[in-house]
Amino acid sequence: MNEKALHTLEFDKIINLLTERASSAPGKALCAKTHPLTDIREIDRLQEETAAAVSRVFARGSISFGNNSDVRGSLLRLDLGSALSIREILAVTKLLENAGTVRNYGKKQREDAPDDVLSPLFEVLESLPQITGEVRRCILSEEEISDNASPKLRQIRRSIKLAGDRIHSELSRIIAAHGKDYLQDSLVTTRDGRYCVPVKSEYKGQVGGIVHDMSSSGSTLFIEPTAVVNLNNEIRQLEGDEQKEIEAILARLSEMLNGEAGFIRQDYEVLTALDYIFARASLAISMDATRPLVNSEGILDLKKARHPMIDKKKVVPTDIRLGETFDLLVITGPNTGGKTVTLKTSGLLTLMGLSGLHIPAADRSRIALFEEVYADIGDEQSIEQSLSTFSSHMKNIVEFLKTADECSLVLFDELGAGTDPTEGAALAVAILDSLHARGIRTLATTHYSEIKVYALRTPGVENASCEFDVSTLSPTYRLLIGVPGKSNAFAISKKLGLSDAIINDARNLLSDQAESFEDVISDLESKRISLENERLEAERTRREIEALKKDLAFQKEHLSEQKKKLIAESQIEARKILEDAKAYADKQIAFFARQGGIPSGRELEKERDALRTRINELHSQTSDIGTAGKSGNLKKEELKAGDPVRVLSLNLKGTVSSLPDAKGQLFVTCGIMRMKVKLSDLEKLEEKDIEGPGIKKSSAGKLRMEKSKTATGEINLLGMTVDEAVMELDKFIDNAAIAHLPSIRIVHGKGTGKLRQGVQQYLKRNRHIKSFRLGEYGEGDAGVTIAELK
Repeated sequence: MNEKALHTLEFDKIINLLTERASSAPGKALCAKTHPLTDIREIDRLQEETAAAVSRVFARGSISFGNNSDVRGSLLRLDLGSALSIREILAVTKLLENAGTVRNYGKKQREDAPDDVLSPLFEVLESLPQITGEVRRCILSEEEISDNASPKLRQIRRSIKLAGDRIHSELSRIIAAHGKDYLQDSLVTTRDGRYCVPVKSEYKGQVGGIVHDMSSSGSTLFIEPTAVVNLNNEIRQLEGDEQKEIEAILARLSEMLNGEAGFIRQDYEVLTALDYIFARASLAISMDATRPLVNSEGILDLKKARHPMIDKKKVVPTDIRLGETFDLLVITGPNTGGKTVTLKTSGLLTLMGLSGLHIPAADRSRIALFEEVYADIGDEQSIEQSLSTFSSHMKNIVEFLKTADECSLVLFDELGAGTDPTEGAALAVAILDSLHARGIRTLATTHYSEIKVYALRTPGVENASCEFDVSTLSPTYRLLIGVPGKSNAFAISKKLGLSDAIINDARNLLSDQAESFEDVISDLESKRISLENERLEAERTRREIEALKKDLAFQKEHLSEQKKKLIAESQIEARKILEDAKAYADKQIAFFARQGGIPSGRELEKERDALRTRINELHSQTSDIGTAGKSGNLKKEELKAGDPVRVLSLNLKGTVSSLPDAKGQLFVTCGIMRMKVKLSDLEKLEEKDIEGPGIKKSSAGKLRMEKSKTATGEINLLGMTVDEAVMELDKFIDNAAIAHLPSIRIVHGKGTGKLRQGVQQYLKRNRHIKSFRLGEYGEGDAGVTIAELK
């Protein structure tokens, strides 16, 4: 891929953003080497890695690779038999500890969770805890070895301390005896690692010993008294022994690391690769980017594409197509209308996708496998090389025409500009026709009407325009494929205050053919706007119909479930009643048997009365079961909103929501359902019958009814802390369970992922939750969790 196009399309800025996302120096170095590839299998592998890393970040948060450093030089010294320094050993240890942390991050959260393309990388990491534990025991910091690193080191340091204490005692005695007379200060100091006392120069003969230093003024001599010379010599020898023991300890640790050099080298390479992969994922999340589909058919289909270097809150998404029904797209329109941004977006997103990066566009966007991208964008005139604007552009074009082929993407900005308009337009048409004849995918921007006409009459060439609102003198930045654009020079000039006389004179100077062509474009634009408004209205109506269909299907499904539940409950109740009747009959038969035959008339009458009472009780219990299918005899005048009623066909109790219409139909609310029923299918209930026979009203029952009526299927937790969100979610799930909702939608947003993790941790513990998952495309993606209730 030519470096000039990468720079022109600002690919280097994307690489800088990617490099900032890596957390280790080796990872940053690998990011800096990112470039477009031409092997579609390798591109798909990189894209799959990026997508897997994005999913892991959403599920478990981000991971740091900051302790991964380049230890290859240290491993090479180990191969040569050298011992490593403290700093090198600690660097390898931090790398191994980082490998352990990353391996734990990559473990499955559930045993049945499927593997992804990153799973093998996480599994090969080795933390070597025995070695890292030994290093941490022996080395406290880059400047300090622990006394416990070896018994010999501990003994040497103890001897050094004892010798130092004896020296201080002897020097303190000397200071106490001669401090006032011979010494400059009553203190102990060191020179070249030897303990000394500061002696006045005139009394140097009074303190026997070795002179190690003199003050700058010469008035003070730093003398090592004879009494401590041997002790100082002993300390120096012990310090030498200490250094030898430290070297032995480092050699031992180095030998342990050398035995696992293969695993260490593998950890370094895997951690560097993972840092690069998760840097790509981090960049994708920051850009709200998606995985593009790469094809070898030369098809470019970007949906709601955004230029990544423009603030995503301000950029206007646009749709760009090329390569299916046409291989050359001519984009026209006024200046500052977004033509150049469209060119750069097409080229830059292609380069990003071919480099394994997700692109800021809608899901299922497609990019083509281009081996080269050529871009002639911007003013490249050069005073040093005596090149005008036209000459610099033409130099690029000549190079493109020589090297471009059917596997190339060519981008022209203002093709043919910078010279005589007539000749420039002719050259532009000829250049585009040459590229089109060779089947080279090309996007070009222009103001020339001749190129618009060429696009209209040439098969495989399509016009497009960047929409411009003349009433506000501002572009909308929408790309309209199939509609040639106008420069709108007259309309803009009039809006800015140019007199009508001058504008009319300018119109008269236009040729009839040019004016007619502009009129045709204006008429096409007017019709396009009208059709677009009709399309939007039709789309809005379609969405409303779809929403109504979903709502109706949900109500139908819920109604069917409620009916099945009521039938099952009725069957259970009927079975219980029959069992009670059988038990009572058996009791009477046993009673007759105990009496030894038929009892007296009085006893029979007594038992008959008891049986009649029992039958009345059973009739009372079964009265509700047999109401289905009955017809009510209500009149319109007898009902008002809020009255309690029973829907006879479904045996459901509810309240009147609306008065009957001319056809005798009205709405009744039963729990969370609102249904339309016929007046003849209703039976009015008394207040005491609302809770059912034999059941007392209770505040808990009323509360459950109210919760059932008000329960919804969605909760919004945006802006809450995790603790606040869990409290709200707990109440919401209780209401949903009481209302028998099959599933709920929890909106927590993407953000840092902490709120999503807190919500999902709570869902794992809640007894009402059967399962949950992240939202799919169209449901809210990773900003939403869908939970199914038991």
